[in-house]
Amino acid sequence: MEQSKMIGLSVFLLGFLSFLLAVVAENKKPPFGTPIQGRDVVICKFPSDPSILLGSLSTIALVLSVILGHVGIFFPYKGKPLSTSVLFGYKTLSIFFYVAEIVSAWAIAFLVWTIVTEGLHRSRNVHYDLTTKCPTAKTGMFGGSAFLALDAALLWVVCQMLTLNVRDDYFGGEEGGKGEYGHVYTDDVNVD
Repeated sequence: MEQSKMIGLSVFLLGFLSFLLAVVAENKKPPFGTPIQGRDVVICKFPSDPSILLGSLSTIALVLSVILGHVGIFFPYKGKPLSTSVLFGYKTLSIFFYVAEIVSAWAIAFLVWTIVTEGLHRSRNVHYDLTTKCPTAKTGMFGGSAFLALDAALLWVVCQMLTLNVRDDYFGGEEGGKGEYGHVYTDDVNVD
């Protein structure tokens, strides 16, 4: 299998794995803990669940997907490197690249935020407010992060496809280089 296809497939599979792990983390996360009354305190006892571990694995899979997404764009085409000015001279690729960056950053931020929030609820389980309900991280945060992770992976795959198009145009397919991207030479134009 060609390297670019392997990279694209890896980007998608890691993004999909991140999606699945975050969805399972959302489903396994309890909505709240059990309050245990103590003397002037409430101690929250949470059931044992793998949501923090699954969320962490989801984050790692997403980060690997994003790294491979970058590799897919900047990897030398058939051993021939291409400058970033040529790559980003193609406006559609530029737009998709920046959108993929933003969506990836949001997905990672939401995953980390949810993991940290869940971990803080579990580690800071003694409350002096006797009316506390022993909350966990907001319901839907892992699920929302899952869909952002899947969107990010799909955007990176689209970026890789656009990059392959730019490289084929620049190198002229199998015929060799034709010059800078966007240049047309008079011998390339058929005038009647």
